[in-house]
Amino acid sequence: MTAPSRPAAPDQPAAPGSPASPLAGRTVVVTRPRDQAAVLAAGIEALGGAALILPALEIGPVDDDGALRAAAARLADFRLAAFVSPNAVHHAWTALGPAVAALGGWPQDLTAAAVGESTAQALRDLGVPRVLVPRDRFDSEGLLAMTELWHVAGWKVVIFRGDGGRELLADTLRTRGAAVEHVACYTRRGPADGGRALAEALAAGQIDALTISSSEGLRHLHDLLPADQRRHLAALPNFVPHQRIAETASALGHSSVILTPPADNGLLEGLCGYNWPQGC
Repeated sequence: MTAPSRPAAPDQPAAPGSPASPLAGRTVVVTRPRDQAAVLAAGIEALGGAALILPALEIGPVDDDGALRAAAARLADFRLAAFVSPNAVHHAWTALGPAVAALGGWPQDLTAAAVGESTAQALRDLGVPRVLVPRDRFDSEGLLAMTELWHVAGWKVVIFRGDGGRELLADTLRTRGAAVEHVACYTRRGPADGGRALAEALAAGQIDALTISSSEGLRHLHDLLPADQRRHLAALPNFVPHQRIAETASALGHSSVILTPPADNGLLEGLCGYNWPQGC
């Protein structure tokens, strides 16, 4: 694929049909959780497309935040606090914010770590001064590859995440000698409407492409959709910002999976550079 053109800034929409509006006439589904979908949707619309926000996951607070509050009260005891997503930052901060304020700021000896740049920026926005974040691969593997986490024997580590999730980060840090605890600070559920809106849009032929930012969310959609709509979903161009999501999509039978650079900007770059069929 040739290098994609740079997406227009969301506050400078291109005229529909102009060379700078590569998504003119295209409807692209945004499957991010609703409170995280606005930036990507605005970018799609700035490029001349129509964004259809249909979250594959609904994010909410945990029913019992006792473990979160207990970890916040012991924040200064940890050597490493890792956050697996922007959701982890935002939902953990309901307890961490007051704890940090009571300490007079983020503890000097506590390293904050994020699996990706969006998560790192969420921490910086809340005043965390230094954040360890991978430079290339934005996931647990990328974080574990950083030299700063090679020698962690004796460290107390807390990982803020959703309910469930991958165990790789915790298991690997334990093998390196750290004492690790998980703190669930948000829940993930399938779409509140049971996938009805997506099924209706697929049946009406209203969708030209999907952006998929979660393997778990994609599996939810497959579980909820009837067989004919799953086949329709799998035949559409699917733009994904991570290799693991691409592998999940392929395993579920998706025939057109486009791996983009990470985050919203990467998805927009992939949408811009795609060789869209003419006359559809």
